[in-house]
Amino acid sequence: QVQLVESGGGLVQAGGSLRLSCAASGRTFSSYPIGWFRQAPGKEREFVAGISAGGRFTYYPDSVKGRFTISRDNAKNTVYLQMNSLKPEDTAVYYCAGRSGGSSPKAAPTDYDYWGQGTQVTVSS
Repeated sequence: QVQLVESGGGLVQAGGSLRLSCAASGRTFSSYPIGWFRQAPGKEREFVAGISAGGRFTYYPDSVKGRFTISRDNAKNTVYLQMNSLKPEDTAVYYCAGRSGGSSPKAAPTDYDYWGQGTQVTVSS
């Protein structure tokens, strides 16, 4: 079992930056690939970043590539999402999620077994 807790959300102006954290409990955290997702009101949950279990490989959709960076510190059981050059369309609740099978993250929410409660990110224009 893994429990995930996100933090770091808030209100920021367009062009600004935020760093989200996903703190995990459980000694097997380092074996789980992690994904960050976001969900805006009335929209589907969207994959925004993923990192392999060992942290060597990262994945981003085109919508955030070059602006978002995912990283992990397995010694601290924490995954980070650095978000730069934020846009109003990045406004959403951001979730981190863990997969218990495989070493690579996936883009579909249904591939994940553990979810945090989410943290709100609001980007003003």
